[in-house]
Amino acid sequence: MSTVMKGASFVPRYNAVERSTHWTLAISFMIATLSGLALFHPSFWFLSSFLGGGVASKNLHPWAGLVMCVAFVPMAMWYWKDNLIRDYDIAWLKNLPAHLMNKHVEGGPEIDKYNAGQKMLFWSIVGSLLLLLVSGLVLWYDTDLKLPAFWVRISGAAHALASFVLFMGMIVHIYSAIFWIKGSMRAMLRGEVKASWAKHHHPRWYRRVRGDR
Repeated sequence: MSTVMKGASFVPRYNAVERSTHWTLAISFMIATLSGLALFHPSFWFLSSFLGGGVASKNLHPWAGLVMCVAFVPMAMWYWKDNLIRDYDIAWLKNLPAHLMNKHVEGGPEIDKYNAGQKMLFWSIVGSLLLLLVSGLVLWYDTDLKLPAFWVRISGAAHALASFVLFMGMIVHIYSAIFWIKGSMRAMLRGEVKASWAKHHHPRWYRRVRGDR
């Protein structure tokens, strides 16, 4: 990681490859979600019109899901160490109500690149995508595998549950990036954040990228 000159107004957070991978994941997630909801229940069938109809939705869904899983692999490799739960994350969670209200906690723990909420989201994505991949492959190749109906039903229920968890996690992720912690979107649009933002929200990480001891 390159260090940032002291006094700089902006701090680099994600490079072009990281941002491209993130947006690939985001787009494939949207396609998989729209097509999945359209196929899940007749009430959501109208969503298939955004993807070219029912046949197109049925064909797109497994491929979009596969792209989503593949795109997350390098992200998991890049960020897993940054998402390990530390002592200061436990302390952050003890003041969760205040953080949810976006209030400053006097004497609170210094957060690294990600806070505890972001870390929990990361691991929920890991678990959800693994479950979606396994259950999705079973449903995709149901005819070829010729598994007992019980396992197909279990896979369908697991797929629906993992989809719900991932969907809710993404809602929280999008809301926090756009409305809750203002300035976060700049990181994925331009690859940088304001130094004041980094110092306020992720002081431990900010000191590290500046090369402070």
